Amino acid sequence: MRAGLLPLAAALSSVAHALHFYVDPDGGPKCFFEELPHDTLVVGHYKAEQWDNTLQSWQSNDGISVYISVDEVFDNDHRVVSQRGSATGKFTFTAAEAGDHKLCLTPSSSRAAASWHDAGTPHAGFRVTLDVAIGETSAIESADKGKLQDLASRVKDLNARLGDIRREQVFQREREAEFRDQSETTNARVVRWILIQLVVLGVTCTWQLSHLRSFFIKQKLT
Repeated sequence: MRAGLLPLAAALSSVAHALHFYVDPDGGPKCFFEELPHDTLVVGHYKAEQWDNTLQSWQSNDGISVYISVDEVFDNDHRVVSQRGSATGKFTFTAAEAGDHKLCLTPSSSRAAASWHDAGTPHAGFRVTLDVAIGETSAIESADKGKLQDLASRVKDLNARLGDIRREQVFQREREAEFRDQSETTNARVVRWILIQLVVLGVTCTWQLSHLRSFFIKQKLT
């Protein structure tokens, strides 16, 4: 089974073009294998369609759903992705470990089979278009360009806010340093003024004592 799917996996390893394949109504999942390096981002876009006999073309409808699963073959088929989406959707995952990964898509439909396909026609079943981008490629960047721009804008706003907070912190530190310098200067002036007052008081007391002593001697009181 794997040998037959290698060409499909090889085609999927290129993100330049999308491909499509057909799945029988009761044929089970369509799987392929891909060997991924460690910490590799994988983004897939898919679209499932059924044959419309009225329009004579492949068409999507609300009754179609697609189940996507991704298993780590090297780790006893540990499942890393299990999701069900509508006829058109997207899936993403990152390879936690290097090794083979098995990606399967299982389309199904809840609509009446007779109105959309006839088992006797060559158009029975589903046609699935799949585009897989592996790694940080231009396809992933272009597919998520809007989200990346939004994230970049948010990061820019956060950086601007952080810059404002840093400037406010610097301003507060400068004001605190200025207030501390003013407090120290004021305290130093108060201490100097007290010392000057004490010196003046001491000189005044000495002069008065000397003057009184001279006065008493002149008056012959001592």
